[in-house]
Amino acid sequence: MAVLVAASPCALAIATPSAVLSGVARAARGGILIKGGGPLESLGQLNSIACDKTSTITEVEPRMTDVRSAEGVEEAELLGIAIAVESLSKHPVAKAVVRDGKSKIAQWSVESKEIPNATNLKSITGRGIQAEVEGQLAHVGKDDLFGEVEDSPLPDSIRQTIQSLQAEGRTTMIVRHGDRYLGVIGLMDTPREVAKAVGLDEALGDLMPEDKVAQIKKLNSETGVAMVGDGVNDAPAMASAAVGIAMGAAGSDVALETADVALMSDNLDHLPVAIGLSRATRNNLWMSLGMVAYLVRATILGLNIGPAVAFHEGTH
Repeated sequence: MAVLVAASPCALAIATPSAVLSGVARAARGGILIKGGGPLESLGQLNSIACDKTSTITEVEPRMTDVRSAEGVEEAELLGIAIAVESLSKHPVAKAVVRDGKSKIAQWSVESKEIPNATNLKSITGRGIQAEVEGQLAHVGKDDLFGEVEDSPLPDSIRQTIQSLQAEGRTTMIVRHGDRYLGVIGLMDTPREVAKAVGLDEALGDLMPEDKVAQIKKLNSETGVAMVGDGVNDAPAMASAAVGIAMGAAGSDVALETADVALMSDNLDHLPVAIGLSRATRNNLWMSLGMVAYLVRATILGLNIGPAVAFHEGTH
């Protein structure tokens, strides 16, 4: 009877759901939403974490740092076209161009302050946007965008400017109006405080959504990976990861729906807390099962049923 009591699977029947529910509840009190026991258990086993850059490692609001107009182009014209087009977009980079561009123009003379109107916005996924300004198409985006635009190719002077800015860690946006290249705008993401201590092993840039999925699948097959993101473009990669983690307050509805875990305060400091809870939950289960293994041996060797029951129930 003592052996049967010691070998009872109460640790699995009682300790497992209790530990999981306790971990999920503790995470919720700390602003971490974990969607069930599966993600909670998986999180502590992973060896890699992949993060989208914008609004996860960096702040939601980048800032404009450089305005490099092409030869023969006034800086006011470059900014005017860029602001007109970007004002139709809700992307954080677009908001930065509009905000900082208007602030810069406000410092100039009255004659330079008028900004044209843009219409018929079209987004070109992962590359940039286009709109109609003063009867001509205007494009604002990365250099990849202009390989798809007809007529004149990207001038060497623009390419050199892009390379120079990117070497300084800038995000670059090329501005073209009609068949004229007006110049390049440089932006910089402001790192979150925690980003200074992230210690990235590898950084990959200019990834399309399908490229992110390919990288996540590769990491998942090697070590198991969690993917941290916030936007629509991150959702496919999050779905492909062992655990998808969304930055809650800044995250899109699609990202939040896809994610297994949501950091509701957009604070990356909560991520180690979630991983710690996962590991603590697993340790609790192993402790319960370990006690069962110990008691089975002890009762076979003569431990009475009373102490066996006390130890067995006490570990739950």
